[in-house]
Amino acid sequence: MTSIGSMRGEAAVSQRTTKSVYEAIVRGIQTGRWLPGGKLPSVREMGELMQVNRLTALKAYRQLAEEGLVEAKYKSGYYVHKHDSKAGVSPQEEQWDYPARSLYVNRSRLSDIHRQQVDFQMSEALIDPNLLPNAYLSNYVKQVFDLYPRVLSTYSTVLGDAELREELAGFFMAQHGISVRPDELLITTGSQQAIDLVSRALAKPGDKALIERPTYSPAIDAFQQQGITLLPVAITPEGYDLDEVERLMKAERPRLFYMNPTFQNPTGYTVPAEQRKRLVELAERYQCLLVEDDVYHDIYFGSPPPPPLFFYDTEGYVLYIRSFSKYVAPGLRISVLAARPALMDAIAPVKALSDNGTPLLNQKIFQHYFFSKRLQEHVAKLRTALELRKAVMENQLSHTGWEWASPDGGLNLWVRLPDDIPVEELLRRALSQSIAFVPGSICDPLGGMNDRIRLSYSYLNETNLAEGIRRLIAIAEEIRAEH
Repeated sequence: MTSIGSMRGEAAVSQRTTKSVYEAIVRGIQTGRWLPGGKLPSVREMGELMQVNRLTALKAYRQLAEEGLVEAKYKSGYYVHKHDSKAGVSPQEEQWDYPARSLYVNRSRLSDIHRQQVDFQMSEALIDPNLLPNAYLSNYVKQVFDLYPRVLSTYSTVLGDAELREELAGFFMAQHGISVRPDELLITTGSQQAIDLVSRALAKPGDKALIERPTYSPAIDAFQQQGITLLPVAITPEGYDLDEVERLMKAERPRLFYMNPTFQNPTGYTVPAEQRKRLVELAERYQCLLVEDDVYHDIYFGSPPPPPLFFYDTEGYVLYIRSFSKYVAPGLRISVLAARPALMDAIAPVKALSDNGTPLLNQKIFQHYFFSKRLQEHVAKLRTALELRKAVMENQLSHTGWEWASPDGGLNLWVRLPDDIPVEELLRRALSQSIAFVPGSICDPLGGMNDRIRLSYSYLNETNLAEGIRRLIAIAEEIRAEH
C-alpha cells in the first residue's frame, strides 16, 4: 500500500516537472522560438522534447491556455496566442512604452529567421566552430599583444592597417596574378559592410542596378534601402544569359551589377571563365560597374574555381569584395574591398563616416593568423569536412523527390520542393519544432521562388545534420498528407 508521504512526494515531483515544461514554453515564446500565431509542438512531441510523460506536458499546456498565453484549437493542437506579444513577461519585466517612434520601417527577414533559437540551424551559412582551430588562434592573439603592445591604444586608418594591406596585395598577386596596390584595398568589417558602402558611395536614389535572381538577400535590402531600382538577371548552373545582360545594359543603363559568381549564395552555381571575360567587356562598353562578391572562393570541392572577374579587368570597372571570415575566424569580421583609385576615392569617405576604420586588433590578429602555414593546411582539411557534410545532407534528401544541383563548393544547397509543400507553412512548422532554413522568396528580388529553400550544411555536425533533415522531411510529408 502506498503511503500518504510517498504520494505527496510524487505529487511534488509532478508539479515541479509541469512547472519546468511551463517555463520552457514561456522562454521559447519570449525568445521568438515560437512566434505569435505559430503552432507549438504536439503534446507527445513536447513530452519527448522535455523527457516527461504526455500528461505532464498536457498539464503545462492547459495551464498556459488558462492564462491566455496559448490557445487550443480543436483537432489541431496548441498555438501561441496572437494578441499577447508580452506572453509570460512579468509586470516587473515590462518595458516602458516610450512615445518616440521611428518614421521608417527597416526589416531584414533573413535576420528575423537567424534570431530564432533552434536546435537544427540550417539557415545560417556559418561553419561549425568545432571545425575551426580555435586553440591555435588563441596563441596568435597572445603573440599579437606581445608584438603590438599598444594595439588597443590606437585606431586603424580608414583604409585599414598598412601592413595587412601590403600582405594582401602580395596574396592576390601570388594566388590569382592580380596586380593591386595597398592603397587600392579597403579593409571592411565583413563583406556586408562592403556591399553597404558600395550602395551608398557609388549609386544614388533612382539609379538602376542589375542583380542576380536569386541572390544574397541582405544585398537586396541594402540596395532597396538606398532607393535603387533592381533589375533581376537569372543565374543558372551554366551562368547568365549574356545576351539578356547586354540588352539590359544597353536599354536600362544600370549604374552597377551586383554579383556573386563563385559558388553563388544561395544556389552554389559558378559562372564559367569565358563568361567572366565577356562580362568585363560588356561593363566597359556600357560603363556599368561590376560588384563582385567573393565569399566562398576557397571553399571548393575538387578543382579551384576560375579567377575572379577582377583578374580580367584592365579599365577599373570591377570592384572586388573578398571575405575571409567564414573559414578563418567569423568573429574577426575581416573582408577586403579592392577598387581602382577613382572608385576608392569615392568609397573611403563613406567608410570614414561609417566607423572611421575596422578595429585594428582584429586586423592584426587576422594578419598573423591568415598568412601562417598552419592555417593554409587547415583550409584544405576544412574543405574535406564540409564536402562530407554536404554528402550527408544530399544522402538524406535523395529519396524525397526534391530537386537541387549539387554545388562544387560553398556552404549551401538550393532546393526545389514539390508544388504540394507550401514553403511558408513548412517554415512555420519547422521553426516551431526547432528547425531553421531560408525560404527562397527572400532571396528573390521579385519576391517569388516560393517553391525554393536554402539549406546550409556547414554548421551542424553529421549526426545532427542527418537528424535535422529527417525531421524536416517528416514535417513536409505531414503537410503533404494534410493537403
